[in-house]
Amino acid sequence: MIHPTAIVHPGARLGAGVDIGPYAIVGEHVEIGDNTRIGPHVVIEGHTRIGRDNEIFQFCSIGAQPQDKKYDAEPTRLEIGDRNTIREFCSFNVGTSQDAGVTRIGNDNWVMAYVHVAHDCQVGNHTIFANNATLAGHVHVGDWAILGGFTGVHQFVRVGAHSFCGVGTVLLQDLPPFVTVSGNPAQPHGINSEGLKRRGYSSEGIMAIKRAYRALYRSGLKLDEARERIAAMAAEHPEVEPFATFISTSGRGIVR
Repeated sequence: MIHPTAIVHPGARLGAGVDIGPYAIVGEHVEIGDNTRIGPHVVIEGHTRIGRDNEIFQFCSIGAQPQDKKYDAEPTRLEIGDRNTIREFCSFNVGTSQDAGVTRIGNDNWVMAYVHVAHDCQVGNHTIFANNATLAGHVHVGDWAILGGFTGVHQFVRVGAHSFCGVGTVLLQDLPPFVTVSGNPAQPHGINSEGLKRRGYSSEGIMAIKRAYRALYRSGLKLDEARERIAAMAAEHPEVEPFATFISTSGRGIVR
């Protein structure tokens, strides 16, 4: 279903059941999977691949050039997975040659209005981005992470899986998995216990993660000492392993 006012380049590849709304523009190097719906006035350009069963609402800009002065029209890419909801006025840019050359959005993400995902970002699965959440370049976001409205994430920051950012949070350093933060700059406020319960974590697993959190944030230990203690916890409780690995591999330092 392609509306008569839509402009779709003959080179674009559209799957079965794709719906292109009024005044939408689809470029030459775009691939759209089965049963994806493209709303009115959406512009999809660049080397962009979109999976199946997505819904992209009106006035989004998908696959435009990155906001990077070093970009020189290289054929970098944007890849969006399956079953994502992308609401009004979102902007997702292609990658740059200074990184992997591709911006990726995974599956089953809920992206609200005015969200910006900059070049070379890597977003996992089942995330929620509330209105006006913004990722600068090269940001990595883990599965099930939740970014509250007006959250701003500095370039090269990593956002751990199952973490939670309150409204108006500014992340300047890496956010470990499971941790809840808010403020400018972000400050930790415990773990995302309710989210973990909803995702099937056991009471014992959640308690182990809480103990790891306390070792990092409440024990008074130096960071290296906390890392050692949490690594020992992870050896006994596998739920803690993502937390231990994340804080031991952070390049920007962690929210603390």
